[in-house]
Amino acid sequence: MLSLLFVIVIAYVLGSIPSGLIIGKGIYDVDLREHGSHNIGATNAWRTLGKIPGVLIFLCDFLKGFISCYIAAVVTGAPLSMALAGVFAIIGHSLSMFLNFKGGKGVATGLGVIAMLMGNVTIIAFVLWFVIVYFTRYVSLGSCVAALAVPILAYFFNEPIEFIIFGIIAAALIIVRHKSNIIRLLNGTESKISAAK
Repeated sequence: MLSLLFVIVIAYVLGSIPSGLIIGKGIYDVDLREHGSHNIGATNAWRTLGKIPGVLIFLCDFLKGFISCYIAAVVTGAPLSMALAGVFAIIGHSLSMFLNFKGGKGVATGLGVIAMLMGNVTIIAFVLWFVIVYFTRYVSLGSCVAALAVPILAYFFNEPIEFIIFGIIAAALIIVRHKSNIIRLLNGTESKISAAK
């Protein structure tokens, strides 16, 4: 139980690190919360600051999820511990202790989690996301569909039940965080990413 508690706390703290805010303000003197979609994630960073900072913030958020699950794998090696680490890394990113329990939408951090837990699922989910974004230009649509596909793919590949349940919880968290995007998609007012980007 102590090992499990340690893993959960570490995952939440790592997830809470506001990469977008640190990089935006520290390097570019821009608070992403005051620009674009007011989100500290990679998509808003890409639109507001450009490609390089967008990719850098994506990688940092990705690593928060990956490292959290890696630590769980080293400390306990148990699927339950790894799955909980993934959930709390996403919660930390979305409800950061450093941002008055506000934060990003958890997509990059979630991708880092599944990259550590389920490599085959990660590849297919990423390809699905890319295809949807490429043809529709809606990053939010690709993110929600890919998130929904994760538990289905996990079941198809006969992953541990803990990982399948993680996929369900993570998908729910990500979709809830995209509530405003979903409303804009339905209203036809959601912002598209440019073809060049």
